[in-house]
Amino acid sequence: MTTPPPPTTTPQGQGAHLLLVDDDDDLLRLLSMRLTANGYRVTAVGSAEAAVTRLSMELPRLVISDIRLPDRDGMWLFQEIRRSYPALPVILLTAHGTIPDAVEATTLGAYAYLTKPFDARMLLERIAQALSLSAPAASATEAGEDWRAAIISRSQCMDELLAEARLVAASDASVLIRGESGTGKELLAQAIHRASRRAKAPFIAVNCGAIPEALLESELFGHVKGAYTGAVAAREGLLQAADGGTLFLDEIGDMPLLLQVKLLRVLQERVVRQLGSDVARPVDVRILSATHRDLDVAMREGQFREDLYYRLNVIALTLPPLAQRREDVAPMANQFLQTLAAKYGKTVRGFAPDALEALTMSSWPGNVRQLYNVVEHVCALATAPLVPLSLVQRALRVPSLEVLSYTEARLRFERNYLVQLLKLADGNVADAARLAERNRTEFYRLLQKHNLDASLFRSDVAEERQDETLKNQ
Repeated sequence: MTTPPPPTTTPQGQGAHLLLVDDDDDLLRLLSMRLTANGYRVTAVGSAEAAVTRLSMELPRLVISDIRLPDRDGMWLFQEIRRSYPALPVILLTAHGTIPDAVEATTLGAYAYLTKPFDARMLLERIAQALSLSAPAASATEAGEDWRAAIISRSQCMDELLAEARLVAASDASVLIRGESGTGKELLAQAIHRASRRAKAPFIAVNCGAIPEALLESELFGHVKGAYTGAVAAREGLLQAADGGTLFLDEIGDMPLLLQVKLLRVLQERVVRQLGSDVARPVDVRILSATHRDLDVAMREGQFREDLYYRLNVIALTLPPLAQRREDVAPMANQFLQTLAAKYGKTVRGFAPDALEALTMSSWPGNVRQLYNVVEHVCALATAPLVPLSLVQRALRVPSLEVLSYTEARLRFERNYLVQLLKLADGNVADAARLAERNRTEFYRLLQKHNLDASLFRSDVAEERQDETLKNQ
């Protein structure tokens, strides 16, 4: 009986970039051929230091690494990846003697480990599973999910929440969105609206805590001419303006009790009475609401009506704080930077690796709104293609959460510094050495020390890699 060939990858994995790390040249060659034949783009290196260099040049979708390596071992590489790229999945290859290390790594966040000699079919299955869980945020539109394209996310907790939101969107049930300030409650409400049958009708948002009580009633329900002093003409309210669509009531916990009664009547009877009118007009509107307050406490204190609460809270969705979805920080920061750079006419391309690390490790009490403000701050002040760590620290105004040894800090800075110089010099060693104010011989020694190949930083080499990727796809 012949063994069936290993399965090919699913369309979702086609063209995905994988980084292989092993000091066994024969195994690297065999794995590279097999994975390339299954539609992946493969980069193979023989050491942990070389892997770190490759990661700084181009981030793959998945890393497959042996635990036993000639310089730094695979556990060190895994810790480096976990620290700098927390959303990047890692599959470890292990011999019998390193199984305890692999088991420990999986408890710390490694996706999986395989014991040598491993089955090719099992490896391909693990790769496909890991890629399905780490699909990039940019794939939302490509996968026909433009309803949620404005929400940048790679985290599992957000993927689960968005899956629930998509199901909720198919109904007309009222949804209460909970979450801290700045977590993106209005963005989630807009996504639900776009995924619903009401997508072509109006989406109207109002912040109940930002409008004075005397004006909020008129804003929501409208008024007739002469309803109050200054009402010189009749005006349609937001409930009527959203007819057929969705009305999003942000900070619903701040709505005055009198208006809570009127809103409850709208939800029960599906009619609206304008201020100063006795005529009830039918209205077809879906209510989405949001709050950062604890409405259970507000009800006990008599500040929020229990009957309205149950009308609004038919389905509850809770947005996690940014500190619980750190893998989303880097893609959001990069997306914000691109948008703001275009807005301000800046030539900023991205963040230095240590700057991106500082953003990822920050506590983010202000959540996504704070992240956007920090990125806007650094974009406005940036004078180089890469945003440096010092500018990010200035914008954050908080101390670093990580304390490195002097030796480790110096080596990390030196490697990142050399990478940045080679990028700026387009891989020209003479130009990079001149920028560093070092002679070429000394500069070559530094490159050798950190396993850096200057030719890989040339733009023509990058174009060749891109052409090769397109061919593989």
